[in-house]
Amino acid sequence: MSRHHIDPNNWISQYSDYLFNYTITRVSDRIIAQDLVSETFLAGLKSMVNFKGDASERTWLVSILKRKIIDHYRKINSKKGRAEVRMGYSNYSDAEGDWLEEKIADPFDKTAEDKLENSELGDAIYDCLDKLPQKQAEVFKMKTILGYDTQTICNELDITASNLWVIIHRARAALADCIGKNWF
Repeated sequence: MSRHHIDPNNWISQYSDYLFNYTITRVSDRIIAQDLVSETFLAGLKSMVNFKGDASERTWLVSILKRKIIDHYRKINSKKGRAEVRMGYSNYSDAEGDWLEEKIADPFDKTAEDKLENSELGDAIYDCLDKLPQKQAEVFKMKTILGYDTQTICNELDITASNLWVIIHRARAALADCIGKNWF
């Protein structure tokens, strides 16, 4: 049994508009957005015994919805789909349509959303790393992920320090471009 009580009887009145607006910005189709929200509520009903109360009820439903959106785009397997599935929706401009709730940190929601975003960003980074030339990927992993010092990498790969930094620069530029296209 969960530590916190959730009430699915109020989900539609409390969360359907928010979830729909969240979804429509990601799928741009009203029917699909409505279907995804319905699937979210159904999945929430099926897994409500797993609700631990670590996040708010809305955050929990949003995390289910995010997975539904990802599944939707995986099904259609389009390039647009991979670009649209961005977990970190956060636009700091004054553009119309930005939600106040998304700009203000909610300390109770932060942990669950951050873990999901970090996991998805990590997946996006590794997907982009796989697209780099082998040497760039290897040097980037050694320096940035594994934390090897410059001399160790240069000795192991038989390259100069200046060559290492050129490779690192190119890898970072390629990763930034790839992540910009496929995650944001």
